[in-house]
Amino acid sequence: MIVITAPTGRIGRQVLDTLLDDGRQVRVIARDPARLTPRARRGAEIVRGSHSDPQILARAFKGADSVLWLVPPNPVADDIQEHYLGFTRPACEAIRVQGVRRVVGVSSLGRAYGPGAGQLSAAFAMDELIESTGVGYRALAMPFFMENLLHQAEALTAQGVLSLPVAADRPLALVATRDIAATAARLLADDSWSGQAAVPVISPDSLSPEDMARVLSEALERPVRFEQSDREAYKAAMVRYGMSEAWAQGLFDMADAQDNGVYDAEWRALTTPAPTGFRQWCREVLIPAAGTTAA
Repeated sequence: MIVITAPTGRIGRQVLDTLLDDGRQVRVIARDPARLTPRARRGAEIVRGSHSDPQILARAFKGADSVLWLVPPNPVADDIQEHYLGFTRPACEAIRVQGVRRVVGVSSLGRAYGPGAGQLSAAFAMDELIESTGVGYRALAMPFFMENLLHQAEALTAQGVLSLPVAADRPLALVATRDIAATAARLLADDSWSGQAAVPVISPDSLSPEDMARVLSEALERPVRFEQSDREAYKAAMVRYGMSEAWAQGLFDMADAQDNGVYDAEWRALTTPAPTGFRQWCREVLIPAAGTTAA
């Protein structure tokens, strides 16, 4: 039995579909099962509730061999690390009690960077807590998600502006969620591995934000320029829109860490990149989402 947390999110949904395609026994934890696809509701066993709830976790992990662990974001959290660890502590207890053998966690590149990287540092603390149980663990070590740009689809198509709070000319490691999901599904279905390790999942690109804007211009068939967001102004805007001061500061710190090379050591050591490049992702994901007719 394979358990999937956050099965309605971008990553969990794709992992669930892949495992169902493969005929695997899957159990999902879902706050709102109505948000699952009809196929998922038919094909997966559903435990209704939050995967921060110890009782829900005990039920869901009973008899499970493998678990996909993903802590959902909470933009109103007052303490980022406690948000991650508050979800993960009861999971670790359930892992021990229920005898789960393998966990695949959605984490980040740059663990050697340590504290001061906002949400990335909280993910590293999550990894350490899971590893303390002794369970077989694979931390999917990811850089910047291409899907983060979907929030800017309107600005890209209507205004021709790509805006990020990072340096214009520094290469930024990228990944498509389809490649994260494919790696997770492969590991969850494989019962031969043990021990604990990070698994970097990084696209084959080496693009700065200015380079990304040029690719976007080609893909969207209209000029796109990059504008570096002022971090203090960006943080203040997020707080005005309802984000907690702590979460906004975490995004500020994460951008600072990205400019300071948080991803670089593992990126340089990568020998096998993930298959989806940024240009392909723009064509197959961004353009349909933006509703453009670019080819």
